Amino acid sequence: MITQEELHQQALDYHQGERPGKLVVSSHKQLATKEDLSLAYTPGVAAPCREIAKNPDLVNNYTIKNNLVAVITDGSAVLGLGNIGPLASKPVMEGKAVLFKHFADVDVFDIEVDTQDVEEFIQTVKNIAPTFGGINLEDISAPRCFEIEKRLIEELDIPVFHDDQHGTAIIIAAGLLNSIEIQGKNIETVKLVCLGAGSAGIATLNLLCELGLKKENILLVDREGVISTKMQDVSDVKAQYAAETDKKTLADAMQDADIFIGVAAANLVSQDMVKSMADKPIVFALSNPDPEISPADANAVRDDLIMATGRSDYPNQVNNVLGFPFIFRGALDAKASEINIEMKIAAVHALRDLAKLEVPKDVLTAYNTDSMSFGKDYIIPKPFDKRLIDIVPKAVYDAAVASGVARI
Repeated sequence: MITQEELHQQALDYHQGERPGKLVVSSHKQLATKEDLSLAYTPGVAAPCREIAKNPDLVNNYTIKNNLVAVITDGSAVLGLGNIGPLASKPVMEGKAVLFKHFADVDVFDIEVDTQDVEEFIQTVKNIAPTFGGINLEDISAPRCFEIEKRLIEELDIPVFHDDQHGTAIIIAAGLLNSIEIQGKNIETVKLVCLGAGSAGIATLNLLCELGLKKENILLVDREGVISTKMQDVSDVKAQYAAETDKKTLADAMQDADIFIGVAAANLVSQDMVKSMADKPIVFALSNPDPEISPADANAVRDDLIMATGRSDYPNQVNNVLGFPFIFRGALDAKASEINIEMKIAAVHALRDLAKLEVPKDVLTAYNTDSMSFGKDYIIPKPFDKRLIDIVPKAVYDAAVASGVARI
């Protein structure tokens, strides 16, 4: 098995290589003759400029705009690395761009902004927005991310999507609904504990409530313990999930819970906590690279649970690449003005339903297994399932049309 030091060096070698980074900019138009040059630039380029000046909507006919997404960050909350700033965040943003292109043929400019002032960041994005068909906000710390996204959605007429919030929430929701079904439970009655009150945790709870989860059955836990109505100085974002309860600690909250969702940090959940959960529990320990409790530790004390993590070396990886490329593909194809709740729910159900279909042979080959079928170890599709590009964008597109935000 590869060591951490070996992986570290392999990753550095991969990113440096003969040509540093992971991206290039290339043209898909011919440029071989003087006639080509006159069309690509002056004088020919004046023709589409004049047409767009007369009718701005024609920018989508003559430029890359409607297939171009900005992956934009301030570097304040990068993966598990924290506030490492814009330069150090660039490899992650380039990686995101690679995933957009590979899985959904969406072009990306990665943009790292050297400010963590909310107003400056918002104004920067607004100023560059005419370049793009959509904005993917990335790795921005809470609670600033909530205001930034809300303001940009209100002030721009293209989709603005904070993947750390909604991409995570959509994949969790798809896997969780299937887990609830497999375990014979009901979303309207399950008791859920969420550890982590940042962007991913709050967005996940918001989406699950849209899908039928009851607020009175939720316990939200952060560094201070269970968020209750008895606590002082609770932010508005957290206060919406403040519970009428005497429970104070994570261990208290886990007692008799049906579901645990962890979007916090490694090794915060003990085996005793998992033991104390209700029959047929569901544990989504999603901290990366190390989960809140390892599958080995959880399975050692419960043989009736469904376990998911954020890692690819365990079953049931909750991976945002199942969402954002395909969600944007559908939104861009619909020329949607936003990615609304109807489109998010459509993505949830598309992913959920795909997991129930027979798994293609090429997916089995990619994961070096002879069989894979809907059940405790397969609750959501795999990223290399080629059906994703047909199923998820269409569901998002149809929801955009039905909800009135498409402009086609």
